[in-house]
Amino acid sequence: MNPKRDWVEDAKRRAALKAIEHVEDGFNIGLGSGSTAAYAITELANRVEREQFHILVVPTSYQAFMLAVENGIQVTTLDEHPTLDLTVDGTDQIDRNLDLIKGMGGALAREKIVASASEKVIIIADESKRVTYLGENDHPVPLEVMQFAASPVKHRIAEIGGKPVLREGKGKAGPVITDNGNIIVDAHFGVIHEPAELEAKLRSIPGIVETGLFVKMADVVYLGTRSNVERIEK
Repeated sequence: MNPKRDWVEDAKRRAALKAIEHVEDGFNIGLGSGSTAAYAITELANRVEREQFHILVVPTSYQAFMLAVENGIQVTTLDEHPTLDLTVDGTDQIDRNLDLIKGMGGALAREKIVASASEKVIIIADESKRVTYLGENDHPVPLEVMQFAASPVKHRIAEIGGKPVLREGKGKAGPVITDNGNIIVDAHFGVIHEPAELEAKLRSIPGIVETGLFVKMADVVYLGTRSNVERIEK
């Protein structure tokens, strides 16, 4: 048994519970991907069953879609509901301004699209994801990149001071392929003092579909600690 892992998983679960308190009957909800968001899906299913809510969800990945279906949550699309009441998602890093790095699960493009379509974005995480500046501990910025553009994109990233690394699949040969058929390049920039400026530079590179920098997108953050849940608002 790993005591650290135990408290982290419990912290994620408690943060998810707080986020689901925002859900109301009739809401259309975006669902993030990853282990923390998975707790939110489970808790959402419990609340729907307990209170007989009618909600619709837009999953951001095949993983989130399958979890929603397995838990009996009705799924919809942005074509049917282009504006969502809220999105619940996790994060890989969060700084003091509530800017985020996301995408270690490979769903960053869909997560950003769904978040931008939402009236409110609620982020849940354990406190280990909190940093002073994004990029601390050599954390990369995930980038979803067209396969055709892989080499020139990596060259351009190096020109602006980054170290690009093609993300390789686990249990398979070759790169990770996203739900959109693209690849992931993890770009290491070190400590990021101006995430909005870096975001703009990266978005200007042809072939980059989306970046894992989520700047000024989070409205409410629930950080699970060893003993409670901290709520932070912008």
